[in-house]
Amino acid sequence: MRIIGIDIGGANTKIASADGEIIELHYIPLWKDTTLPTSLEDIANELRPDKVSVVMTGELADCFEDKLQGIGFIMRSVNDAFDCEVRYIDSNGHFYEDTGNLRDLAAANWAASTRLIGSEIGDCLFVDVGSTTSDIIPIKDGKHVAGLTDFSRLVRSELFYAGTLRTNIAYLLEKVNVASGECNIASELFSTTADAYLLLGDITEELYTCETADGAGKTRTDAMRRLARVVCADLSEISPEEIYNIAQQIKERQITLLSEAIAVVAEKNGLNRIVSAGLGEFLIKEAATRLGFECTSVADIWGADTSKVFPAYAAARILEEDIDNPRKE
Repeated sequence: MRIIGIDIGGANTKIASADGEIIELHYIPLWKDTTLPTSLEDIANELRPDKVSVVMTGELADCFEDKLQGIGFIMRSVNDAFDCEVRYIDSNGHFYEDTGNLRDLAAANWAASTRLIGSEIGDCLFVDVGSTTSDIIPIKDGKHVAGLTDFSRLVRSELFYAGTLRTNIAYLLEKVNVASGECNIASELFSTTADAYLLLGDITEELYTCETADGAGKTRTDAMRRLARVVCADLSEISPEEIYNIAQQIKERQITLLSEAIAVVAEKNGLNRIVSAGLGEFLIKEAATRLGFECTSVADIWGADTSKVFPAYAAARILEEDIDNPRKE
C-alpha cells in the first residue's frame, strides 16, 4: 500500500511517502495564479497513492479573504486531484472528522511533526526552520503543549517568522557594517535570506527553490548583486569581501533571534533538548550550541532529504500507524 503525506504551504508543497522512498518539494505559490489544482493532479497521476494524509499552512496566503476560504480551496484542490481516501490532520495532531471545527486544520503541519517526534523521541523542543518560518514547539509527556494557531504561537515565541530562503533581509537587520562604517538597510525587498546562505555555502542553487527578489538568476554573482542592493550599492561600489561580510551578519542576526525565541520557550517549559529539522538545520544546531542545549538531528535519524519535508513524512507515518493500529481520533 502506498501512503503519501502532503504538506501544502503558501509557497511550497512537500510530498513524502511513509516508507521514505518518495521525497518531493514543489514550489507552488498560492498568492498568485496558483497551479496547485493542476499540480496536485499531476502528482496524483504520477504517484497513484492508495491513501493520502494532508497538513497545511497555505490557508494564510493573502489571496484568501480569510483562513476558512483558504482551507476550503486547499481541500477542494486535494479532494479533486486524488481518487483515493484523503485524511487531514488538525492542530492537535489528530485526524479531522466532519463534526470538528474546520479552522483546526489551519497551520497544522507542525502538529504532525510533533506527534511523530513525541512518540519516537520523547520530550524536547522540536525546532523546524523551513524556507519561510521557524517552529519552536515544546513536547512534554509525548505531546505538544504549544498554542494551536499561528497567532497564539507568535505571542508565545513558538513561531519565529523567518526562514532559510524567503525572508526579507530588511526584516532581520536595520543596519550592517561595511568598510566605510555602519550603514542603514534599505527597506525594500531587494534580497532574501536565500542569497546570504547561497553565498555562504549553506545552501546550493538546487535548494534555492523560491523566486528571487529581482526575478534574476540564482548564481553566486546574482546573489551578490541583490545583497549589494540592500545597501543601495552596485557591484562596482562595494567589494566582494564586504558583501560576504553582509551575508555573515545576516546569518549571525538570524541565529541570535532564533536563539532568543528558543530560550523563551525552553525556560517556560523546562526543556533543554532540541530536535532539529528543516532546510535550516544548520541554523538550529548553532543556536543549540550557543544555548548549551543537546541537539538531535532529524537529518541524522531519517535522512537529510526527509528532514526538509518532515511534516509531510510525519503525516504519512501517522496515517500508516493508524491503519496498522486503528484508534479513535
